[in-house]
Amino acid sequence: MTKANDEIRPFRIDIPQRDLDDLHDRLDHTRWVDDLPGSGWDYGVPASYVRELAQYWRTGYDWRDAEARLNSYPQFTTVIDGQRVHFLHVRSPEQDALPLLLTHGWPGTVVEYTGIIDALTSPRSVGADPAIAFDVVVPSMPGFGFSGPTREPGWDGGRTARAWAVLMNRLGYSAYGAGGNDWGGVVTQTLGLVDPDHLVGMHVTQLLALPDEDEDIAALPPQEQAVLASMAEWQQTRGAYYDQQSSQPQTLAHALADSPAGLLGWFSQILGPDLDRDFVLTNVMIHWLTGTVASALRFYYEAAHIEALDEPTNVPLAVAQFDEMFRGIRRCAESSFPSIVSWNTYDQPGHYAAHQYPEIFLADLRGFFASVKAHLPG
Repeated sequence: MTKANDEIRPFRIDIPQRDLDDLHDRLDHTRWVDDLPGSGWDYGVPASYVRELAQYWRTGYDWRDAEARLNSYPQFTTVIDGQRVHFLHVRSPEQDALPLLLTHGWPGTVVEYTGIIDALTSPRSVGADPAIAFDVVVPSMPGFGFSGPTREPGWDGGRTARAWAVLMNRLGYSAYGAGGNDWGGVVTQTLGLVDPDHLVGMHVTQLLALPDEDEDIAALPPQEQAVLASMAEWQQTRGAYYDQQSSQPQTLAHALADSPAGLLGWFSQILGPDLDRDFVLTNVMIHWLTGTVASALRFYYEAAHIEALDEPTNVPLAVAQFDEMFRGIRRCAESSFPSIVSWNTYDQPGHYAAHQYPEIFLADLRGFFASVKAHLPG
């Protein structure tokens, strides 16, 4: 018999109209800041950009359409380690489909992967090889969206990975693959440590393996120097959000939870102008409507104040790097990940590869898991 706390319950998103009316009222009464003439993005996200996007949010964006598209996928909730966990679970019609767990990061949501679910579960529908089909599980990170808010400290990457191991076991999967982006990549890598007997492969879009501080930078190959220069540029020009959320997330959360325009401006540091407006706004909306702005920010604090697991794992790993600011170096990763199967860097820059470059992303992911399946027993 299933314990009450282990129960998996069907879930459907149904946001009350009063919440949408309240959002519209707040947008109508936004107090806007000014931009310095000609400053562009030098001082941060420009008011002109936020104002234009907020106008579309108020008059053109259709949450009910986004809600319906999300509800077209089977969704569920269950309680793990005292925390409600929301997830999409879409089974493939192919009998030998490999279970695949996909984890988003901040300030993302499950929307990051909804555009590729059909191609993953039903490859025949897109002319792909049906031998590489997946049962897809896409959970909302604890504290994010419909998996939040969290009610106690400690929800970092390690605790999330342990919760995901419980989730996949609860769904009846004795062997599964995992993929992730941003913090979802960290969770995926940590799964290789906490559940190596069931995890058959890891596919991530960032792995920040960098040289030790005592290495002579001038003696490094040009490619490695370029990676370090890119990271240094990010820390100098765009890393303030990381420092703030790692040290004082609650101080910031008061403003973001009260002002939709403020939330949009803050999130636009990552969800910037290279992404389509509906994708940006649906991610922002899920944080806003679920009241999980603060608990999502807290993930950074937990990660900075809890010692991360740092041991080698022999679970096969694939790295597909797109984001120019967050690229690692393979030789620096090999001590922790001795079973690297592929390490690809793509010219198409973007932090949300599954959404921005689905065909390239899918080809990389399918190729990796095809090699993994070829070596599985039975």
